[in-house]
Amino acid sequence: MLSVNAYGAHAADEPLVPLTIDRRDVGPKDVLIDIRYCGICHSDIHHTRGEWGPAPRPAVPGHEIAGVVAAVGAEVTKYAEGDRVGVGCMVNSCRVCEYCERGDEQYCVEGNIQTYGSTDRDGTVTRGGYSQKVVVDEDFVVRIPDGLELDVAAPLLCAGITTYSPLRHWGAGPGSQVAVVGMGGLGHLAVKIAVAMGAHVTVLSQTLSKQEDGKRLGAEAYYATSDRATFKELRNRFDLIINTVSAKVDLTAFINLLKTDGAMINVGAPPEPMPVAVFPLLLQRRTFAGSCIGGIAETQEMLDFCAEHGIAAEIETIGAEQINDAWERVMKSDVRYRFVIDTTTL
Repeated sequence: MLSVNAYGAHAADEPLVPLTIDRRDVGPKDVLIDIRYCGICHSDIHHTRGEWGPAPRPAVPGHEIAGVVAAVGAEVTKYAEGDRVGVGCMVNSCRVCEYCERGDEQYCVEGNIQTYGSTDRDGTVTRGGYSQKVVVDEDFVVRIPDGLELDVAAPLLCAGITTYSPLRHWGAGPGSQVAVVGMGGLGHLAVKIAVAMGAHVTVLSQTLSKQEDGKRLGAEAYYATSDRATFKELRNRFDLIINTVSAKVDLTAFINLLKTDGAMINVGAPPEPMPVAVFPLLLQRRTFAGSCIGGIAETQEMLDFCAEHGIAAEIETIGAEQINDAWERVMKSDVRYRFVIDTTTL
């Protein structure tokens, strides 16, 4: 076992504190990664605070991991010491179900094994990237292209793939009208990626406070959802809506902005249920769906796409001692647009 410094919480109602955790020994197919940066995702907060159910303690979150390979197992063929790599939201799956076999490990029938808060196939509890090192099976490690710096690449491992996957799956591209709900950690990357795919992009945010940023990132239009006139003006406008907000919203109001055959995809994960009215779906053959990250191959595809198109997360780098303050700022939407922990400060 390898002991490493980390940051985690011993209880749902307690702040994160410095602690020491054990990583498993490097197995034949494992990669030991020196973590350099880890992004802060809203999911980290939901999980650690028990908002999605009880979490193993101590809870050590973090699934936007970027680092450098420190050692590899005897049977590893994909990576070597010194490679620049990343780890996203999952570190294992059953490998044999129809979804795993087609590269959709995130939809594994048995449930994919999350980077933190899960029991891995060897019986160990997974703990995340708010730590110095991590040991991961090589099949769940991705390569970070040379065109991306590690700090700005880290958030792509969750926020990037979470938005890339539905944009790709539902056909965002030249001529399509795409709306992004929320201009935060996920939303700002959704804008960049949809623009790079050739779509016409509109941001729907609660206020106009980030309008200048939205336009800078490539959005053609920006509307405040706090203004009810927005929902009248934009009726039947969009082919695709990506909702990135991790809080309750009026889904019916947004669904009415879709064209016939349009789709609204939820990637934000609020802890409370949100009702959906059926008639707006029926009358225009609209779709309301969800999407959860992407498979390993698609995550690599996303990283390569971002490197090719110069897409990186807009970040604010912090030290470990700032994590609790950063969480409070995330809850207030007071970050532009992703906190990234410099894990050397652990």
